[in-house]
Amino acid sequence: MRIYFLIAICLPLLAFSSKREINLFDGKTLTGWTDRQGGPPAEGWVVEDGCILRRSKAGDLYSKETYKDFEFSCEWKIATGTNSGIKYRVADYSGEILGPEYQIIDDAKGKYAPDHLGATASIYAIKGASADKKLKAPGTFNVSRILAKGSKIEHWLNGEKVAEIEIGSEDWKKRHAKSKFKSRPGFGTKNGRIMLQEHGGQVRFRNLKIRKL
Repeated sequence: MRIYFLIAICLPLLAFSSKREINLFDGKTLTGWTDRQGGPPAEGWVVEDGCILRRSKAGDLYSKETYKDFEFSCEWKIATGTNSGIKYRVADYSGEILGPEYQIIDDAKGKYAPDHLGATASIYAIKGASADKKLKAPGTFNVSRILAKGSKIEHWLNGEKVAEIEIGSEDWKKRHAKSKFKSRPGFGTKNGRIMLQEHGGQVRFRNLKIRKL
Protein backbone atom coordinates (compact mmCIF):
# COMPACT_ATOMS: atom_id res chain seq x y z
CA MET A 1 0.00 0.00 0.00
CA ARG A 2 2.84 2.35 0.88
CA ILE A 3 4.47 1.71 -2.52
CA TYR A 4 1.30 2.62 -4.40
CA PHE A 5 1.01 5.77 -2.31
CA LEU A 6 4.56 6.82 -3.20
CA ILE A 7 3.94 6.13 -6.89
CA ALA A 8 0.78 8.24 -6.80
CA ILE A 9 2.77 11.13 -5.38
CA CYS A 10 5.87 10.80 -7.56
CA LEU A 11 4.27 10.40 -10.99
CA PRO A 12 2.71 13.90 -11.08
CA LEU A 13 5.99 15.37 -9.81
CA LEU A 14 7.94 13.62 -12.56
CA ALA A 15 5.50 14.88 -15.19
CA PHE A 16 5.84 18.40 -13.83
CA SER A 17 9.63 18.29 -13.69
CA SER A 18 9.86 17.03 -17.29
CA LYS A 19 8.18 20.24 -18.45
CA ARG A 20 10.21 22.70 -16.44
CA GLU A 21 12.14 25.39 -18.27
CA ILE A 22 15.77 24.38 -18.67
CA ASN A 23 18.88 26.31 -19.67
CA LEU A 24 20.41 25.28 -22.99
CA PHE A 25 23.52 27.32 -22.21
CA ASP A 26 25.33 27.50 -18.88
CA GLY A 27 26.98 30.84 -19.70
CA LYS A 28 30.47 29.33 -19.50
CA THR A 29 30.83 26.38 -21.88
CA LEU A 30 29.33 24.89 -25.04
CA THR A 31 28.26 21.76 -23.17
CA GLY A 32 25.10 20.40 -24.81
CA TRP A 33 25.99 21.78 -28.26
CA THR A 34 27.57 19.98 -31.19
CA ASP A 35 28.42 20.29 -34.85
CA ARG A 36 26.12 18.77 -37.46
CA GLN A 37 27.59 15.29 -37.05
CA GLY A 38 27.31 15.35 -33.25
CA GLY A 39 30.98 16.14 -32.64
CA PRO A 40 32.51 19.10 -30.78
CA PRO A 41 31.55 22.58 -32.04
CA ALA A 42 33.95 24.20 -34.52
CA GLU A 43 36.48 26.64 -33.10
CA GLY A 44 34.62 29.60 -34.61
CA TRP A 45 31.97 29.21 -31.90
CA VAL A 46 33.25 30.46 -28.53
CA VAL A 47 31.91 31.61 -25.17
CA GLU A 48 32.61 35.25 -24.37
CA ASP A 49 31.10 37.50 -21.70
CA GLY A 50 28.35 35.00 -20.94
CA CYS A 51 27.34 34.66 -24.58
CA ILE A 52 27.65 32.07 -27.33
CA LEU A 53 29.57 34.03 -29.95
CA ARG A 54 30.00 33.20 -33.61
CA ARG A 55 33.40 34.84 -33.98
CA SER A 56 34.59 33.34 -37.26
CA LYS A 57 33.60 30.79 -39.90
CA ALA A 58 32.36 27.82 -37.94
CA GLY A 59 29.44 25.97 -39.50
CA ASP A 60 26.13 25.73 -37.66
CA LEU A 61 25.74 24.91 -33.98
CA TYR A 62 23.25 22.20 -32.94
CA SER A 63 21.66 21.28 -29.63
CA LYS A 64 22.53 17.79 -28.51
CA GLU A 65 18.93 17.07 -27.54
CA THR A 66 15.88 17.04 -29.81
CA TYR A 67 12.56 18.83 -29.32
CA LYS A 68 9.21 18.81 -31.09
CA ASP A 69 6.69 20.64 -28.90
CA PHE A 70 8.38 23.38 -26.91
CA GLU A 71 8.67 27.01 -25.90
CA PHE A 72 12.12 28.47 -26.58
CA SER A 73 13.50 31.89 -25.71
CA CYS A 74 16.82 33.69 -25.95
CA GLU A 75 18.49 37.06 -26.30
CA TRP A 76 20.62 37.81 -29.33
CA LYS A 77 22.72 40.64 -30.72
CA ILE A 78 24.19 41.00 -34.20
CA ALA A 79 26.83 43.18 -35.78
CA THR A 80 25.97 45.32 -38.79
CA GLY A 81 25.47 43.16 -41.86
CA THR A 82 25.13 39.84 -40.00
CA ASN A 83 22.89 37.05 -41.26
CA SER A 84 21.96 34.31 -38.80
CA GLY A 85 18.89 32.51 -37.50
CA ILE A 86 17.46 29.93 -35.14
CA LYS A 87 16.21 26.74 -36.76
CA TYR A 88 14.08 24.20 -34.93
CA ARG A 89 12.65 20.73 -35.50
CA VAL A 90 15.85 20.29 -37.51
CA ALA A 91 15.84 16.81 -39.00
CA ASP A 92 16.22 14.89 -42.25
CA TYR A 93 13.54 16.00 -44.70
CA SER A 94 13.84 14.04 -47.94
CA GLY A 95 17.59 13.73 -47.64
CA GLU A 96 18.42 17.23 -46.44
CA ILE A 97 18.89 18.52 -42.88
CA LEU A 98 16.31 21.29 -42.56
CA GLY A 99 13.89 22.95 -40.18
CA PRO A 100 11.68 26.02 -39.86
CA GLU A 101 13.70 29.13 -39.14
CA TYR A 102 13.34 32.20 -36.98
CA GLN A 103 15.28 34.56 -39.20
CA ILE A 104 17.87 36.89 -37.66
CA ILE A 105 19.40 39.44 -40.02
CA ASP A 106 20.31 43.09 -40.36
CA ASP A 107 17.08 44.17 -42.07
CA ALA A 108 18.43 47.61 -42.97
CA LYS A 109 21.65 46.31 -44.52
CA GLY A 110 19.71 43.70 -46.47
CA LYS A 111 17.21 46.37 -47.54
CA TYR A 112 14.34 44.19 -46.36
CA ALA A 113 10.90 45.56 -45.59
CA PRO A 114 9.95 44.58 -42.00
CA ASP A 115 7.43 42.01 -43.24
CA HIS A 116 9.63 40.48 -45.94
CA LEU A 117 9.85 36.67 -45.98
CA GLY A 118 13.56 36.95 -45.26
CA ALA A 119 13.46 39.69 -42.63
CA THR A 120 14.09 39.27 -38.90
CA ALA A 121 11.54 37.20 -36.95
CA SER A 122 9.93 35.87 -40.13
CA ILE A 123 9.11 32.19 -40.46
CA TYR A 124 11.81 32.20 -43.08
CA ALA A 125 10.62 31.81 -46.68
CA ILE A 126 7.11 30.95 -45.43
CA LYS A 127 5.60 33.97 -43.69
CA GLY A 128 6.91 37.43 -42.87
CA ALA A 129 6.78 39.09 -39.48
CA SER A 130 4.48 42.00 -38.64
CA ALA A 131 5.32 45.22 -40.44
CA ASP A 132 5.20 47.11 -37.13
CA LYS A 133 7.53 44.76 -35.24
CA LYS A 134 9.79 46.39 -32.66
CA LEU A 135 13.27 45.39 -33.82
CA LYS A 136 16.30 46.87 -32.07
CA ALA A 137 19.30 47.96 -34.12
CA PRO A 138 22.50 45.94 -34.56
CA GLY A 139 24.68 46.18 -31.47
CA THR A 140 21.65 45.91 -29.16
CA PHE A 141 20.16 42.75 -27.65
CA ASN A 142 16.74 41.60 -28.86
CA VAL A 143 14.57 39.00 -27.12
CA SER A 144 13.07 36.19 -29.19
CA ARG A 145 10.59 33.48 -28.36
CA ILE A 146 9.48 30.50 -30.43
CA LEU A 147 6.40 28.44 -29.66
CA ALA A 148 6.01 25.12 -31.47
CA LYS A 149 3.14 22.94 -30.37
CA GLY A 150 1.66 20.38 -32.71
CA SER A 151 0.87 22.20 -35.95
CA LYS A 152 0.99 25.65 -34.33
CA ILE A 153 4.03 27.89 -34.81
CA GLU A 154 4.50 31.34 -33.24
CA HIS A 155 7.41 33.79 -33.43
CA TRP A 156 7.73 36.54 -30.83
CA LEU A 157 10.05 39.54 -30.81
CA ASN A 158 10.67 41.79 -27.80
CA GLY A 159 7.48 40.71 -26.05
CA GLU A 160 5.12 40.82 -29.04
CA LYS A 161 3.85 38.04 -31.30
CA VAL A 162 4.95 38.94 -34.82
CA ALA A 163 4.28 35.80 -36.89
CA GLU A 164 2.16 32.67 -36.60
CA ILE A 165 0.96 29.87 -38.82
CA GLU A 166 -0.61 26.45 -38.55
CA ILE A 167 1.20 23.70 -40.42
CA GLY A 168 -1.21 21.89 -42.72
CA SER A 169 -3.67 24.77 -42.94
CA GLU A 170 -4.71 26.14 -46.33
CA ASP A 171 -2.53 29.17 -45.72
CA TRP A 172 0.45 26.93 -44.95
CA LYS A 173 -0.16 24.76 -48.01
CA LYS A 174 -0.19 27.80 -50.32
CA ARG A 175 2.91 29.32 -48.78
CA HIS A 176 4.80 26.05 -48.60
CA ALA A 177 4.03 25.32 -52.27
CA LYS A 178 5.65 28.63 -53.25
CA SER A 179 8.67 28.24 -50.99
CA LYS A 180 12.11 26.67 -51.41
CA PHE A 181 10.84 23.82 -49.21
CA LYS A 182 8.02 22.75 -51.54
CA SER A 183 9.74 19.45 -52.40
CA ARG A 184 10.10 18.53 -48.71
CA PRO A 185 6.90 16.80 -47.55
CA GLY A 186 6.29 16.99 -43.82
CA PHE A 187 8.55 20.02 -43.51
CA GLY A 188 8.44 21.42 -39.99
CA THR A 189 6.64 18.48 -38.38
CA LYS A 190 9.47 16.31 -37.03
CA ASN A 191 11.14 15.97 -33.67
CA GLY A 192 14.52 17.64 -34.17
CA ARG A 193 17.39 19.71 -32.88
CA ILE A 194 17.67 23.44 -32.26
CA MET A 195 20.22 25.02 -34.59
CA LEU A 196 22.04 28.35 -34.32
CA GLN A 197 22.90 29.36 -37.85
CA GLU A 198 26.31 30.52 -39.02
CA HIS A 199 25.73 32.50 -42.18
CA GLY A 200 28.17 35.39 -42.04
CA GLY A 201 28.95 38.09 -39.49
CA GLN A 202 29.14 38.17 -35.71
CA VAL A 203 26.17 37.11 -33.60
CA ARG A 204 25.84 36.60 -29.85
CA PHE A 205 23.27 34.48 -28.03
CA ARG A 206 22.58 34.38 -24.29
CA ASN A 207 19.91 33.18 -21.86
CA LEU A 208 18.86 30.30 -24.13
CA LYS A 209 16.01 28.48 -22.43
CA ILE A 210 13.53 25.82 -23.47
CA ARG A 211 10.47 24.16 -21.99
CA LYS A 212 8.96 21.01 -23.43
CA LEU A 213 5.19 21.17 -23.92
